[in-house]
Amino acid sequence: MRTEKNNILRAIGIFMLCLLVHGAEVFFIRTDETIFAECFINKVFGIIVLFVALKLWHKSWRDIGFKSESLIRNCAKGFGICALFYTLGFVAEFILLALQGNPGHMEFFVTGFSLTGNVVKQTGIGFVLMCIGFNIINVWMEEGLFRGFFITYLKEKVSPRTALLIAAFLFGIWHLVTPMRSVADGEMTLPTFAVMSIGYVVLSALMGIKWGMLYEYSGTIWIGLADHFFNNCVVTNLLHVVTATGTDEMQIMRVLIGELTSFVAVLVFVRRRKAIASKAHIV
Repeated sequence: MRTEKNNILRAIGIFMLCLLVHGAEVFFIRTDETIFAECFINKVFGIIVLFVALKLWHKSWRDIGFKSESLIRNCAKGFGICALFYTLGFVAEFILLALQGNPGHMEFFVTGFSLTGNVVKQTGIGFVLMCIGFNIINVWMEEGLFRGFFITYLKEKVSPRTALLIAAFLFGIWHLVTPMRSVADGEMTLPTFAVMSIGYVVLSALMGIKWGMLYEYSGTIWIGLADHFFNNCVVTNLLHVVTATGTDEMQIMRVLIGELTSFVAVLVFVRRRKAIASKAHIV
């Protein structure tokens, strides 16, 4: 029991260290409000923490899912999952906008995701490449830490299910920083913050569970990492629905449809595969 608690406390300690740097960057450095349009310092810091943690744990990147085997095939699966289910989200968004008499069209430009709306458009190739680069850093850190490291490390002392849920919960809490800054800046009221935070944390946790299940199912980080990258970079930062009255006015609906449908699909798929494997083992 003592070693179990120690593993959980160490994982939480690493999380709190990364969260502290994340909060400092979002609240004070505000890199996402500069030409970079992305808070990347905390992600680079998280990758450095991962290097140190793996060395102290006597493990390699391969041990937390960064395996070269089937890299391309698994990344293609992740891209396919995101593209398929976000197509449903985009279609629903276009239909609803048309029914409201405010039809939209799709445009390609760089911007960030905001709880209070996207406001800045960048179309230069430099911004696109920067967006792709920062998103690679982002998913490397988040998938490496929350899926690869936390789940694998915690599984040494707790059940895979418990490890998955703890990692997903921490991933949800990680995403509280953005709405907290919106409150501090006066862009969001406390009641709105309460509602948005619950939804944001729950949705992030569900995404964490989905990517964790993909990690456990495949034994590699790549399917979830590719899905995560496509979600952040392409669906959120590069592809936008523009109408006569604004940009991405129903982005939240698109994200909810894309993430909830993909979560259910992955959950059903993984459970079916486990059931089939269990029956085969019994036979």
